[in-house]
Amino acid sequence: MTMPYYASAEQVMRDRSEYARKGISRGRSVAVVTYSDGVLFIAENPSSTLHKVGEIYDRIGFAAVGRYSEFESLRVAGVRLADVRGYSYNRRDVTGRVVANAYAQTLGAVFTEQMKPFEVELCVAEVGDTPDADQLYRLTFDGSIVDEPDFVVMGGQADAVSGHLREHFLPGMGLADALKVGVRALSAVSPATSANGGGLDQLPAEQLEVAVLDRRRPKRAFRRVGGAALRTLLADEPAAAPEGEPSHAHEHAPSAAAPGTPPGLGDPEAVDTAGGTADSTPMDGNTSTDTGNGEA
Repeated sequence: MTMPYYASAEQVMRDRSEYARKGISRGRSVAVVTYSDGVLFIAENPSSTLHKVGEIYDRIGFAAVGRYSEFESLRVAGVRLADVRGYSYNRRDVTGRVVANAYAQTLGAVFTEQMKPFEVELCVAEVGDTPDADQLYRLTFDGSIVDEPDFVVMGGQADAVSGHLREHFLPGMGLADALKVGVRALSAVSPATSANGGGLDQLPAEQLEVAVLDRRRPKRAFRRVGGAALRTLLADEPAAAPEGEPSHAHEHAPSAAAPGTPPGLGDPEAVDTAGGTADSTPMDGNTSTDTGNGEA
């Protein structure tokens, strides 16, 4: 009679951890950095449709590395959790800590109960009314959760990128400075740059996915930064403006921008109505006119 296969629990967990780490190490790094007006997400991602960064709720953002299908399913689950909790109780009851704890429970259950763990690493960020109130939560494949100050780095070259950020990051930096520091840190380990055998000195805007949680926005804080706005921030050059009109290229104020304004620019005081108007009031008396969530 043959004996059944046996492996100790310690060996099983070790094998699962090694498997998940190998999968995550193949992914390109993502950096989440705080700046003076909120939280900045920077990801090396040449795809324009498969996003590593997304929105969870009004003032909560999400970033991930690893297997796309797995972290996308987690992002969608987080959006649903936030929507249900905000609708059932109050929008203020939806916090980054609540979402991060839900992710930690899910990842921990999959890691211990399923044969194959999720090959993902997540960051849940919440922007506060002040820089001291900003929150960054890093979650690993086994459900571990850590509250990180200043910045979070994930991916295969996380240690090298973190070391670069520790040398150059300064609390309270402006958007343009924080973006340049983050891009330089990612460029230092990217195979696309000349330092690693590639043909570029620095990652261009076309290979970056950038978004922010802007605390100056009255409602939904999440906005993507791309196109002309991102190239202007990276190059530190003022955008062309008609004669007699001042240039506002460095005023990152995503809101209801005028037609023709590059994505990511606008008036921070304007209400983001998501198709309505600032004066419209719902029938139930709730003055919030923006209820959409889950931008990929």
